[in-house]
Amino acid sequence: MESGKKIYFASDFHLGVPNYESSRRREKILVDWLDSIKVDAQEVYLVGDLFDFWFEYKFTVPKGYVRFLGKIAELTDSGIPVHFFTGNHDMWMFNYLPQEIGVEIHRDNITRDFNGKRFYIGHGDGLGPGDRKYKFLKNFFASKTCQWLFARIHPNLGMGIANMWSKNSRIANIKDGEEFLGDENEWLYIYSKEILEKEYFDYFIFGHRHLVLDLPIKGTSSRYVNLGEWATGNPHFASFDGESLTLQSVKK
Repeated sequence: MESGKKIYFASDFHLGVPNYESSRRREKILVDWLDSIKVDAQEVYLVGDLFDFWFEYKFTVPKGYVRFLGKIAELTDSGIPVHFFTGNHDMWMFNYLPQEIGVEIHRDNITRDFNGKRFYIGHGDGLGPGDRKYKFLKNFFASKTCQWLFARIHPNLGMGIANMWSKNSRIANIKDGEEFLGDENEWLYIYSKEILEKEYFDYFIFGHRHLVLDLPIKGTSSRYVNLGEWATGNPHFASFDGESLTLQSVKK
């Protein structure tokens, strides 16, 4: 890593819900945060569910988010690599964003080495034990058949269906946040422990869970970090300065 630089991680902005006004306020906070980190960012990893829904038709993309997308383009134009991960809400990102704003899209977990520290990074949906129904649905939604069928729907109807789904999503209706189940019952914690049985990583970085967590993995020197979500007014991010990883509130 370059001296004085940092690697940044954030996740689950869910832009688009629960309504236009709330999403715009959140987008402004996000843009201000991105503007604040550009002075020392070496790379930026945005770990899924950036939009509450996204689908790219051949000649049409969802309206809105121009301030966020413009700020990302500013970062990539200045030479800062920005990584978008597909989440369960925005897995239908294809070629438009890499071509238009210069991001790299990841559809699966990735590993990285920074300054001798090993990172395992992913959105987190469909990992760990249980939830077989969602895992089946994820495979279907990720299939070329499903994508082809949805692309046949007129954008007005397709985005209308998407907005209806969004209004009924957990992030649109959440009141007091998710409940922590205890580390041994957190399925991404369990998944991290299973990976450690095969290969060592210093940090496991995930989103999706909508909880801000920084848990030491028992019996190891590894940590499981969940980045939380931005829709309920307590946005967090993580940064790595070459020596240690810090999880902190955007407001501070």
